[in-house]
Amino acid sequence: MTTLRDIAPRLLPDLWSGFALLTRLPVPDHAPRGAGSAWAWPLVGAVLGAIAAGFASAALWLGLTPGVVAAGVLGLMALMTGGLHEDGLSDTADGLFGGWTRERRLEIMKDSRVGSYGVLALVLVTLARWSALATVLAAGGHWGALIAVGAVSRAPMGLVMAALPNARATGLSHATGRPSAQVALVGLALALALALLGAGWATMPMLAAAALAVALLARTAQARIGGQTGDILGASQQLAEAACLAVLAARLA
Repeated sequence: MTTLRDIAPRLLPDLWSGFALLTRLPVPDHAPRGAGSAWAWPLVGAVLGAIAAGFASAALWLGLTPGVVAAGVLGLMALMTGGLHEDGLSDTADGLFGGWTRERRLEIMKDSRVGSYGVLALVLVTLARWSALATVLAAGGHWGALIAVGAVSRAPMGLVMAALPNARATGLSHATGRPSAQVALVGLALALALALLGAGWATMPMLAAAALAVALLARTAQARIGGQTGDILGASQQLAEAACLAVLAARLA
């Protein structure tokens, strides 16, 4: 069973591995830990959220409107991650809904071209994230919100990896490996703690909304392609983020 005592010696290597896997930010030389670092992914998300919150505070101080700042925050997040999760969302939508067989769906997901389902998914989910984030920024308290959402939206990736088999024998998810259930649950516990600190009791409805969105995605992926891929994991982050922001915006509206 994975415990905090087991994790302590791996803290920095796992953290650097998480940043190297999920972001384009420079990190020190380290031994890649793959899926073993999944527990640290919510911490990576929290750091990204804090950077985005700092940018938002500066932009609001300069007098920019919440809508413009929200667009800037989403752009900054995409730059920091290399658009990794957005790419996964578009490929997932194209693959799951654009093919008639498992093999064709996986082939579509591997194709770098974006189809109509992918465009629609990107537009609708990004619009939902922008609208909710603009409401949060207008109400204040964006530091805690962005840190909480950053953490919570990265936890499902480890959980989906642990719960579902790899749908293909190649790709980023397969190369990364699968975390143990204990590692994934430690990540969930860390996300919960960070969210409680940042968003308080709004954490519970946030978790419920994110869980529902990711569960529907995971169930669809299992039925249509027989498991998960890196694209499915990226889509899970985007859907969880949109769900969390929607909950926070509804509570502030």
